[in-house]
Amino acid sequence: MASSSISAKEAEDESTKLPNWLELPIEITANILGRLDTIDIVTNVCHVCPLWWNICKEPLIWRTIQMINIRNSPYDLVKICHYAIERSCGQLEDIGIEGFATDDLIKFIAENGSHLRRMQLIVCREISEKGMIEVPNQFPLLEELDILYSENLSMNFLEVIGQYCPLLKSLIFSRNYYRTCDDEAIAVGKTMTELHHLKIHGNVLTDEGLVAILDGCPLLESLELQKFHRLEFTDNLKKRCHDQIKFLCLPNVKASSYNDDYDCWKNFYGENSNDDTNSEYCCDYEDDDF
Repeated sequence: MASSSISAKEAEDESTKLPNWLELPIEITANILGRLDTIDIVTNVCHVCPLWWNICKEPLIWRTIQMINIRNSPYDLVKICHYAIERSCGQLEDIGIEGFATDDLIKFIAENGSHLRRMQLIVCREISEKGMIEVPNQFPLLEELDILYSENLSMNFLEVIGQYCPLLKSLIFSRNYYRTCDDEAIAVGKTMTELHHLKIHGNVLTDEGLVAILDGCPLLESLELQKFHRLEFTDNLKKRCHDQIKFLCLPNVKASSYNDDYDCWKNFYGENSNDDTNSEYCCDYEDDDF
C-alpha cells in the first residue's frame, strides 16, 4: 500500500509539473521565438538565458521583421530595425514598418534584402520617391508590396517596381488624399503583367485607367478600387470586369440608391446575375478596413 501511494503521489507531481522550456528541441524554440514581435526579441527575449541568446543570433529568427502598430515606443526604432536586418545575414524575406522608415533605412534594407519577398510600409512620410526608385532593382524576388499612406510616391515609382520586380503578385497602393489621374493605373498595367491581386485607394481613375489594368494584368484575380466617382462603366466594361475578375470590389457604385449589396450589384451586372455570382463581390468597403 505504501509503494502504491508513493507512485500515485509521484504521478500527481509529474502531472502538475510546469514544462521546462529549455528542454524543447532547439528548432521548436526557434520557431516560437521567431513569431514574436521584433522589438520584444531585441529588447527582452534575447536576454532571458544563454540558450535563447544563441538562438536569437541565428538568421532564421530574423527572416521576418515586423515593426507595425507601434505607439509611443521609448526605443530607437531605426536602430532596432538596423540590428534586426544585420542579424538576418541577407536572409530577410518579410518586413513591415510603420511610421519611422527613411530613405537611408530603405537603402539598408535593399543592401541586405536580396531574398525579400514581402514589404509593408505604412505612413512612412520620410521616404522620398527618389529614395524608393533607387532600390527596386535589389528586390528581384519581391512578390507582395503594401504601400499605405506614403504620399511622396507616384506612377514613376510604380513603373520602376514593375520593371525590376517581375515576380510581383500582390500590390496595395494607397494615399490619404484623392486625385483624378489614370497614370498610376496605366503604370500598373504597363509593367505588372504577373499581378494577381491589386488594391488602389485614393486615385479617382476613369474607364481608361481601369481598361489599362485589365489589359496589362491578365492574371488578375482580385481588384479593389476605393472611393472613385469618375467611372462610366459601359456595358462592355461591365461584362469584361464580370468575366475577368473573380473578386471585384468597387465601392460606392450607386450604392446609396439601393437597400443592400445584392441590389447594388444586380444593377451593376444586370438583372440576370444570380446569387452565387453576386456573393463573390462587395461594394461597401470602409476606410478602416484598408
